[in-house]
Amino acid sequence: MEGYVAILMPVLILLVIFFFDNKTKKEKYAAMVEISKTIKDPSGIREILEDLTEKKRPLDYRRSGVITLFVGVGLFLFGVTSIDILKGVGLLVAVIGVGTIVAGYLYPNDSAEITKAVEDFEEK
Repeated sequence: MEGYVAILMPVLILLVIFFFDNKTKKEKYAAMVEISKTIKDPSGIREILEDLTEKKRPLDYRRSGVITLFVGVGLFLFGVTSIDILKGVGLLVAVIGVGTIVAGYLYPNDSAEITKAVEDFEEK
């Protein structure tokens, strides 16, 4: 019986996440509709809709790499003090963090960084 619970728990967690994410989106869109009904000026509606829409920022590999690196270091240090297998896990996570930091420098995500990288390449 415990095996079924262990296998189905990730499915339950995903269902809960999708349920609440969907509920939040529905409430946000309902709020947009209610606001647009009360405002008469179309430019005001456009401004509010632009404020409420999700702005996707590019993923900063350097920041997430530093976080992953230090999680790996923490796991390694925890492995040094108690459980030996965590040393290997910590080193693996730390190396993934270093790789992510390197990817952040190889693949810039900011438009200014991309422009600078292109200009540096063209100068060569």
